[in-house]
Amino acid sequence: MQQYNKTKGIRGIVSTYNEALRYRDMITQQAQERMRILAFWKKHGDVATREAFKASRATLFRWQKDLKEGGGKLEALNPKSTAPISRRERVIPDAVKNLIIKERAFEKIGKDKIAVLLKEDGIADHSPSTVGRMLTDLKKQGKLPNAVRYVLNGKTGRLMERKPRKTVQKLRSKGHAGQLAKADTVVRFTNGIKRYILTGIDCESEFAFAYAYASHSSKTAADFMATFKDVAPISLTHVQTDNGSEFADHFHAFLDKEGIIHFHAYPRTPKMQSEIERFNRTLSEAFIMPNRYLLAYDIEEFNQRLMRWLLWYNTRRPHWSIGLIPPMRYICNKLTPEESHMCWTSTTACNLHVVLVY
Repeated sequence: MQQYNKTKGIRGIVSTYNEALRYRDMITQQAQERMRILAFWKKHGDVATREAFKASRATLFRWQKDLKEGGGKLEALNPKSTAPISRRERVIPDAVKNLIIKERAFEKIGKDKIAVLLKEDGIADHSPSTVGRMLTDLKKQGKLPNAVRYVLNGKTGRLMERKPRKTVQKLRSKGHAGQLAKADTVVRFTNGIKRYILTGIDCESEFAFAYAYASHSSKTAADFMATFKDVAPISLTHVQTDNGSEFADHFHAFLDKEGIIHFHAYPRTPKMQSEIERFNRTLSEAFIMPNRYLLAYDIEEFNQRLMRWLLWYNTRRPHWSIGLIPPMRYICNKLTPEESHMCWTSTTACNLHVVLVY
């Protein structure tokens, strides 16, 4: 659709617009009030201005000076910071400093223990919080050496400095009320052979999907999520996983590419993944255990049988949490009559059949 600019060709429209933005965003109400007081002062004099606005003569001259130095612009009258130019610095007595350095040479003890030692030696009676601030100052001054941790490199056999890891803030689903799917990994050993079954479930409709892989990487997790997104008759907008390594790198990049928000569960809180954990138990008892040999030695046949079981699970098996109906019927019941045509079940079956053939 072609758009037209009504202000095109009007002289001065850009400068007027910029001036309006400056007046709206850069000039405070206090600056406007000060300018009004200065205008009143110029017209009526010192006595009337002092009685009307309680502004001293020195304050008026200071505002006039600021306005002149600012080139006559109103933002020059905006209130300035009242923080002091020079601030007091904490002075640590030499006796306290020497005791801290001496005791920290034996062990990296904390502020509470140092406060006790200062009181026992009769040097000072400082609170642990005061001692903690002193420790922070001494660290900034370089008086307290930072302990260096070393780790043995398994490949080279050399000692390497162990640097602290940078913590990355992760999104949590706490308070999220929209549509949410959860994913997890089931690990199984059979005769020393390790296999991984990635699982996913929609928390509202109980629609579930799973697929077995021989590797445990973020690429396989991304491939699983792409397949889950193609098969599921719902729109995946939010996905929650645990903090496993398979749900990072390529997996997270795929979610960013698809515009899917990735939530992480808190460490050691399996209740945040209760829905997918319950599905994992059902999948393990009903399907994985009877087919563990195929999982180890014929993973393709295992996945083909898994697709048939998932078709039954999503289209036939009643679920207590959604009123003893299968997930596909629950999804269709929430659609309009045109959308909930019988081909929905067929479409899902065809999608799973494509995965089966793949």
